[in-house]
Amino acid sequence: MNDTLNQLIDAALAEDMPHGDVTTDALFNHQRSRAYAMAKADGVVAGLDVFARVFARVDATVQVRPCVNNGDVVSRGTTLCILEGPTASLLKAERTALNILQRMAGIATETRRYVEAIKHTPCQILDTRKTAPGLRALDKRAVREGGGTNHRQSLSDMVMIKDNHISATGGIQQAVAKARTHVESRLKIEVEVTTIEAFDEAQQTDVDWIMLDNMDNPTMRLCVERNHAKKVLEASGNMSLDRVASVAETGVDYISVGALTHSVQAFDISLRFDDEVGENHE
Repeated sequence: MNDTLNQLIDAALAEDMPHGDVTTDALFNHQRSRAYAMAKADGVVAGLDVFARVFARVDATVQVRPCVNNGDVVSRGTTLCILEGPTASLLKAERTALNILQRMAGIATETRRYVEAIKHTPCQILDTRKTAPGLRALDKRAVREGGGTNHRQSLSDMVMIKDNHISATGGIQQAVAKARTHVESRLKIEVEVTTIEAFDEAQQTDVDWIMLDNMDNPTMRLCVERNHAKKVLEASGNMSLDRVASVAETGVDYISVGALTHSVQAFDISLRFDDEVGENHE
């Protein structure tokens, strides 16, 4: 992961500074500064170490001292970390570092809202593959730091038989049987169903998971009651914070929520160059 993370950060820095930072290079030479990252909203911290890694990739002499931990709930005005180093290095890394931190903390904050909404049930919140291209590892890590659970990382991790697969192979039983003969035994197989009839058919196959896609709550509850084969049940489709608790109460094992990563609102964080440090300064 370290090499992959370094490559991701280096690509982001190259995108932001293809020929250097002409403004900073013109204004600063040997000056040093002290700065701090401050939360401008209430939320959950995620990716502080990645934030620090961005500065290290620009200049290994920059020191970043965290004041909170990943996964912590913070309030507006909380100092997240304190930075010291060459002024030019801090300025060159600032935007890339903040972009990553704000996205990760935004995902973690949204995930925590969903997790809290269903904490009275044994159900778990899953992420999806609806992540920003190139940022999947960070997006999914932010979900974990928000208290959620990662589903498959990629198309290589698990067999997911959806409606188009079923149509093209002639049915659920045919698709599952064919998949099972071609994949390693360690790989789990999940099949998507949208009706009770399809659910009953899926139960008769060698699948591990059944995805209840775009079903209403009464239909999902009926599937839970009829789950005599004890398959893992995942609810998916049109999940919102207002609805998620009632879905969890149907008895499903997991609820997948694409909105955790595909339409996340960045967590508002600012980096200030100042000797006056906010809350949590030690």
